[in-house]
Amino acid sequence: MESSTPDRQTLQESPQPLYVQIKETLRQRILDGTYQPHQKLPSESELTRRFGVSRITIRQALRDLHNEGLIFSSQGKGSFVSKPKAVQNVRRLEGFGEAMAAQGYEATARVVSIEEMVPPKNVRDALDLGGATSGSVVEVKRVRYLNRVPVSLEISYFPLDVGRPLFSQDLSGDIFPILENLSGIPLGAANISIDAGLANSEVQKELGLSEADPVLQVERLTHDRSGRPIDYEFLFFSGDSFKYRFEIDRS
Repeated sequence: MESSTPDRQTLQESPQPLYVQIKETLRQRILDGTYQPHQKLPSESELTRRFGVSRITIRQALRDLHNEGLIFSSQGKGSFVSKPKAVQNVRRLEGFGEAMAAQGYEATARVVSIEEMVPPKNVRDALDLGGATSGSVVEVKRVRYLNRVPVSLEISYFPLDVGRPLFSQDLSGDIFPILENLSGIPLGAANISIDAGLANSEVQKELGLSEADPVLQVERLTHDRSGRPIDYEFLFFSGDSFKYRFEIDRS
């Protein structure tokens, strides 16, 4: 719960303009969960009192937060915290956390399970593996969080030599940097397909959705620089929490 202590002291030792300091203070409280999605922010007059500044200064701070998509306004009701919405630009291969950090979001992950298994045929085929025995993989299931709100279920499959080292790693962030920096695997290109559907029982459970809720289904096959497939993923995003943005060139 947020303290009722005035915030004036937080503004005294920084050379930044007051509205920027206030924006960053409120922004941090949104990102750390002090203010929850759809929660109403204190009124302009209350913020004016807390920070000891003019209403114009408060409005500048709120306007910047609105422009960043962190809050929204309701006529006559005030400002509310927006539900986080991830927007990933498809210009280069990057992990969810890498993409979100660049936009100022906090992105984390919770491991649901990690195990060796014999996968379905479509996974063996995608990873270019052999029969049932030689085709075993490491399956990693994780829930991804954006500003501490669950936004996706991620199911990833790795060949054994790629996946086994993951058992001893902290998987609360992106796996791509682990593959590159700790396993020494240079990443190359990925094939991505996107579809729409309804949340199955597993997605419903992990993301708190209902049977009729829409999800964005992303299938991604990542190769190393030599062209070997090393990571086959299925990403299930709640329908109102994620957007892919493409940039293409006719030439």
